Amino acid sequence: MFGYEPEYIDCGDARIACYDIGRGHPLILLHGNGEDSSYWNAQISEFTRFMRVIAVDSRGHGASDSGTKGLSFDLMAQDLKHILDVKGIKKAFFLGFSDGGNLAIKFALQWPDMVGKLVLNGANVEMFFGVKPHVQLTTFAGYGAASLFSRISRKAARRRDVLGLMVHPYGVRMDDLARLEMPTLIIVGEHDMIKDRQTREMAAHIPHCRVEVFRDGDHFVAAKQPSRFNRTVMEFILGR
Repeated sequence: MFGYEPEYIDCGDARIACYDIGRGHPLILLHGNGEDSSYWNAQISEFTRFMRVIAVDSRGHGASDSGTKGLSFDLMAQDLKHILDVKGIKKAFFLGFSDGGNLAIKFALQWPDMVGKLVLNGANVEMFFGVKPHVQLTTFAGYGAASLFSRISRKAARRRDVLGLMVHPYGVRMDDLARLEMPTLIIVGEHDMIKDRQTREMAAHIPHCRVEVFRDGDHFVAAKQPSRFNRTVMEFILGR
């Protein structure tokens, strides 16, 4: 991943992999469901020109352990807090994609003083019902199949737990977003899997928030439109 070996940090029942690259003010990168930090391949070289980037493989993803407590956004937020404490980071910028955006929201609600600016790319609050119907059906079918085979397959059990993050509520309501007082940018694609209404409602509830819609973009604009994505994020974070 990026030509760097992961650093492992003991977070109780799981070792969590992270990549600490560059110098300057820290920017935390959080990937989506079923992915790992390599999702940010098109961002790292640009972002590290200006900042210290810390990309984290969430619990149960990439090179990180699943642990013994199952997967939840609460556990992943606690892992992230521990990693930042170990590294002595008191405040950082956060960029989260999809489930990583949901994790960033969860973290920012619990430790708002640690979040300088927040970038949410394709995030949602209402989880299963915040995405379009075809995604709901695919996710539910995958979760059901993985659950069925989880007793005889460790791989299926892991997939069940990962997809479960998209199926079950994660304890954040739309009204909770009013507590996110840090400057926030929401990025979505014109044809994103996140419902337009979900994005609009989120932006309306966050006090200092603006939305950037990428024309002709889908859910994966960071990977498919990296030049525009990187420029948009940097201009927001650096205040240009």
